[in-house]
Amino acid sequence: MPVKISPSLLSADFGRLAEEIRAVEAAGADTLHVDVMDGRFVPNITIGPLVVKAIRAATKLPLGVHLMIVEPEKYVQQFAEAGADTLYVHVEACQHLHRNLQQIRALKKRVGVALNPHTPIESLRWILSEVDSVLVMTVNPGFGGQAFIDLTLPKIEDLRAEIELQGLNVEIAVDGGIDAKTAPKVVQAGGRHLIAGSAVFDGGDYARAISALKAATAQVA
Repeated sequence: MPVKISPSLLSADFGRLAEEIRAVEAAGADTLHVDVMDGRFVPNITIGPLVVKAIRAATKLPLGVHLMIVEPEKYVQQFAEAGADTLYVHVEACQHLHRNLQQIRALKKRVGVALNPHTPIESLRWILSEVDSVLVMTVNPGFGGQAFIDLTLPKIEDLRAEIELQGLNVEIAVDGGIDAKTAPKVVQAGGRHLIAGSAVFDGGDYARAISALKAATAQVA
């Protein structure tokens, strides 16, 4: 499975969001990542379906929407209709995870499930066959620009082993502190979809930043 780079729009300039989207698309982004925060599941508030709809109108790239919210089952349809291609819900936010995943599948979207750094992969063992992508958080969710937590690397390795043991074609996405130094470690552990915010947007040269991430992972992919 090739490595994909997905700029996290949380780090973009929201005053010129459509322009930022077009810029990272031209710079070689494979997909785009949108963080939805509710101020309850995480200590921050970001955007809702209306902004996702505007993002969808600005790009043809696949759009992953990461729902860092409580009771995601109340909102997945709205985000699906707004244009999400993949919807990620958190294990920690779902009382009935299997039902929530079925809800996303019924909306004909790619099914994603996310894990906070402390959450063990055992919480996914019996539902892995129901998902398309597992998003491993390598920082505590809620803010951009945090440092990568190295203790999450063995979890990525264990998740890859479990996916292979079950004979599944499940993508491992990784979000948090991804840059040219941490990306090779993540890919070596088994991650194939790297979500990067600050590493892409902070330097100003988006093509150079995305190329650097791809070059850093090319030797270990």
